[in-house]
Amino acid sequence: MGLWRGIFLLVAFMIIGRGEGQLVENFYSSRCPNVESIVSQAVSTKFSQTFTTIPATLRLFFHDCFVEGCDASIMIASPNSDAEKDAQDNLSLAGDGFDTVIKAKQAVEQSCPGIVSCADILAIAARDVVVLGGGPSFNVELGRRDGLISQASRVAGNLPEPTFHLNELNTMFAKHNLSQNDMIALSGAHTLGFSHCSRFANRLYSFSSSSLVDPSLNSDYAKQLEAACPQNVDPSIAIDMDPVTPRTFDNVYYQNLVSGKGLFTSDQVLYTDPASQSTVVDFANNPGDFNGAFITAMRKLGRVGVKTGNIGEIRRDCTAFNS
Repeated sequence: MGLWRGIFLLVAFMIIGRGEGQLVENFYSSRCPNVESIVSQAVSTKFSQTFTTIPATLRLFFHDCFVEGCDASIMIASPNSDAEKDAQDNLSLAGDGFDTVIKAKQAVEQSCPGIVSCADILAIAARDVVVLGGGPSFNVELGRRDGLISQASRVAGNLPEPTFHLNELNTMFAKHNLSQNDMIALSGAHTLGFSHCSRFANRLYSFSSSSLVDPSLNSDYAKQLEAACPQNVDPSIAIDMDPVTPRTFDNVYYQNLVSGKGLFTSDQVLYTDPASQSTVVDFANNPGDFNGAFITAMRKLGRVGVKTGNIGEIRRDCTAFNS
């Protein structure tokens, strides 16, 4: 019995040492019991200033988790512009997402200095913006610590591209223990926010030798996009990813896919590929199914690569490692 107990403790130690310890709800119940209400108030205040708070914060959480794990490495600022946020794939992240987390951290520090990680604050804020957008609420697992690595050079190849097809999406998400169903549900976040024309121009002007326009695009929608995004357009022009209800977290994104109105190849392929089409149709017809799948996927996303125990640190300032 003693031998088996020793082996169990060794395995447990190895798991914790890899930063895969269990997150738990109410992690701060004794040390910072009001953390969620403090973050919620800060997020609501930021949202009252700009709607962009919602899609920007949600996207920030996803980009953070997919590179070094959910450890707020995306928040680090570097005077040399070589931190994770400075990578090409992250340059389009809206500043309002960063500002939301920074403001929430400052508010939390006033009540509970040195207790709550920036990674946990980002996770709570991501849930809060979903609710503010009209989406479902859910309990957030907490206990993450902030990472000690933030390098632009480590980003490439770790985030899905708008040109991805189903196999590429599934392969990338599977690396993080996220299923095809999780991937399709998380893609529903594209019901909010915007994209720059350059990210989908290939579908309008240079799709293939036989067709300049991607034939999976709804023809009327393609004309709308061409009018908004003519060739050689100002790169700062942005287009709503959901042309129907761009300011509401809902299942209309999936209805758009059924209608050929997915903005990216990686959106529309979810419907055009027979292997994923039935899930898209289900989410399009049943908002409850989508909301349930989204909650499951967000909780699983929040566990990706987390640092717990003695791994990492609790940053005082989300934009800088502790000195």
